[in-house]
Amino acid sequence: MALTANDRVLTESFWQAEGNALMVKRIVLVIAGIFALAVAAKIKLIIPPSPVPVTMGTFAVLTIGAAYGPRLGLVTIIGYMLIGALGFDIFANSSAEKYGLTYMMGGTVGYLVGYVLATLAMGALARIGWDRNVFKMGASMLIGNALIYIPGILWLGFLYTWDKPIFAWGLTPFLIGDAMKLALAALIVPALWKLIGSART
Repeated sequence: MALTANDRVLTESFWQAEGNALMVKRIVLVIAGIFALAVAAKIKLIIPPSPVPVTMGTFAVLTIGAAYGPRLGLVTIIGYMLIGALGFDIFANSSAEKYGLTYMMGGTVGYLVGYVLATLAMGALARIGWDRNVFKMGASMLIGNALIYIPGILWLGFLYTWDKPIFAWGLTPFLIGDAMKLALAALIVPALWKLIGSART
């Protein structure tokens, strides 16, 4: 069957609901997504040879975008940022001393803009079925990562000027970790689709 722009995303393929029940489902998914984003942002792994810790934040952003679709994904990522703006310690490098809008408007703001762009792109690509195939899911992850890094790097260059090692600060230390997260998501999301399909047969 040919895939169209009206294909269901992953979260629409289970817990069928209408009316008030559908609203409850969406609220539950948004809350769960915000919680997952906050937890994933705080998971830090050292992946040699890079000395920079890799967080699971981008993995959560991209997989939620694919699983939720563009609209619900956007609501979730905006909700996450609003909670962070209120001062809660839910970002990767926020803390009791660095939090809220002050933290968000520093070197992080470009990446946060990228989170929104990547969520929309992942959701749109999921709508045309790219999340159901390992290779297409991998390609969509590449696009999503690019949409995070482009505004992130541009903002760092604007903030600190381009005579600083901007790429060494904001790109190259994370490439190995991002490649691993890309492979993980490219395997997990299509596998979940197969699991759902098997459960219905």
